[in-house]
Amino acid sequence: MEKRSPGFGEVFSVAEYRRLWSATVISELGDQLARVAVVMLVHQRTSSAWLTALSYALTYVPTIMGGSLLAALADRYPRRNVMISADLIRAILVVLIAIPGMPLGALYALLFAVQALESPARAARAAILPQMLSGERYTVGVAAYHVTNQATYVLGFLVGGLVVAATGPRPAFVIDAATFVVSALLVSRLPAYAPAESARVAKPRLRDRIETITGHPRLRRLAALALLAAFSMTPLALAVPYGRQIGLDEDLSSLLMAAIPAGYVAGTVVLTKRVRPETRPRLLGPLALASFVPLLGAALLPPLPVMLVLLVACGALTAYQVVANAEFVSLVPDERRGGAIGVVAAALTAAQGLAMVLAGIVAEFAGAGGAIALFGAAGALAALALLRGVRSELQVS
Repeated sequence: MEKRSPGFGEVFSVAEYRRLWSATVISELGDQLARVAVVMLVHQRTSSAWLTALSYALTYVPTIMGGSLLAALADRYPRRNVMISADLIRAILVVLIAIPGMPLGALYALLFAVQALESPARAARAAILPQMLSGERYTVGVAAYHVTNQATYVLGFLVGGLVVAATGPRPAFVIDAATFVVSALLVSRLPAYAPAESARVAKPRLRDRIETITGHPRLRRLAALALLAAFSMTPLALAVPYGRQIGLDEDLSSLLMAAIPAGYVAGTVVLTKRVRPETRPRLLGPLALASFVPLLGAALLPPLPVMLVLLVACGALTAYQVVANAEFVSLVPDERRGGAIGVVAAALTAAQGLAMVLAGIVAEFAGAGGAIALFGAAGALAALALLRGVRSELQVS
């Protein structure tokens, strides 16, 4: 008998999941608004593709430190308390960013601290989900989270461009601070969700958390698949320079930022609702490879409608990350879950940040379109190297 995949409605019938989902969506909408404000502020001041890409990368790079050092807090303390503390501290820091006349250097330092605190909050959220939901409901819950996460990217980028253009960057930071406070209030209504007792007795070292992943072939391969996302994120950092290269108004560049997340939403819905659970793991490698092919078209500098189609296709194929993420989290023991999630998040963020900075440098010489195409080709080569191992190691038993 064919297994029935639970629907999104069944997952959202769990009140605790609804609260966690709502808190996450609200805070992430504020974050996307703030990211647009930072990118546009820097581009207005410098007109530099490299500095613009650097400013976007700096909203991700601090997760390297937070993922390796702070994410393990989700395995040491009640996970609800970790999320609340991270939200309230970030609200204070973002209010400081909104102070008029804040120099770019100080703004970057505050952003660094804000994003570093995202790591323990993210690790705690991810570690809680398997405690809330079980079986295929967990996979659908992860998919619902990814869909709404990417939807907030789309809405945040589209609305963010209009808001920042109309009011300037500073009000965006005030809104972001308010979303953190609302998120903390919602999370405060959740159970504490303490980690396993063994995690609080022994403090695993960073080396132990890394070995949890590298010592397990399936976890290692899933982590490698996650890292491929670094190559497909470069269009987000180069959206404003690309728009300028093809003659777009600056506020229309937010459409390019929103295209990949929009495709990701559509791809996730199809993958989780139309593809059988036992088939999904076998598609990870092929989908990873195919996701980079649309980026090659950027070398031709297509007009906005064509480029939007290419980026949406890239995002739809990248939805394989939902399956990889769900399998990874479910395979890690509860007492190591927060730390392992943090290690992968740190590695992915480091890769994304490096890719964005390098893409900005390449764009200075090859143009934004050429840089996007070159990183698409590099991602395809990396996916090819993983494809053979994916087919054998991720086979569903």
